[in-house]
Amino acid sequence: MLRLSEKVALITGGAGGIGQAAARIFTGEGAKVVLVDRDEASLQSVVSSIGEDKASYVVADVTQPEQAEGYVKAAIERWGGVDIYLANAGIEGIVSPIPDYPFDMFDQVMAVNVRGVWLGLKYVIPAMRERGGGSIVITSSTAGIGGTAGMSAYTTSKHAVIGMMRTAAIECAPMGIRVNTVNPAPIETRMMRSLEEMRVAAADDSEVTVERTKKAYSARIPLQRYGDPEEVAKLMLFLASDDSSYCTGGVYMVDGGRSAGSP
Repeated sequence: MLRLSEKVALITGGAGGIGQAAARIFTGEGAKVVLVDRDEASLQSVVSSIGEDKASYVVADVTQPEQAEGYVKAAIERWGGVDIYLANAGIEGIVSPIPDYPFDMFDQVMAVNVRGVWLGLKYVIPAMRERGGGSIVITSSTAGIGGTAGMSAYTTSKHAVIGMMRTAAIECAPMGIRVNTVNPAPIETRMMRSLEEMRVAAADDSEVTVERTKKAYSARIPLQRYGDPEEVAKLMLFLASDDSSYCTGGVYMVDGGRSAGSP
């Protein structure tokens, strides 16, 4: 039997690497999915590749209340409800020391990575309650359990969603709604390419290259490599499915052992 048969999954950040991987794995397990992002061309491409009989999309800014409410309503109208919410939309901001970090960039990162998750919860929880329960999976990061130099906004945001998850898990348990975070280490996605390039630019040293920066990141991971989006999505599948029926309020690492070692 398919693990997500007759389930409806709402995935923010649906145009990104992890969001796309989750959409394909979830639909492969029987779910109908609604992908949410601002990149309509990428959303169209993903839905086309999966099939409109299994997937649909909504172009939305997750930081705006009316748009968050709108994507939940769209899922209900298209597929009948919401059983799984993957709060996956996120941005990395820039690499800069705290004294030099721009006010507007800090606010933007917090708006997408924290306010966006909170707004999703605000409108998804009542919809899930109507269905008799569900599973919420929030994408945090290894940056959510430790410090990262030059990334004050991102690190703060990923710590914040763990606290939000724990509160939501307590509030939602009586409704039959489980809430957990997934915390990836570096994953082969656009975000890591962006971070590598910013690290190179900040070094202002011709010997510091993207390749060497990636090698340095990988060296701090016991498995000595970045993860693939599908490896994150498979953990999300476990938490979304009934296989994790006794799992709520948890922080689940998918990091190649990164969190087991020293900073």
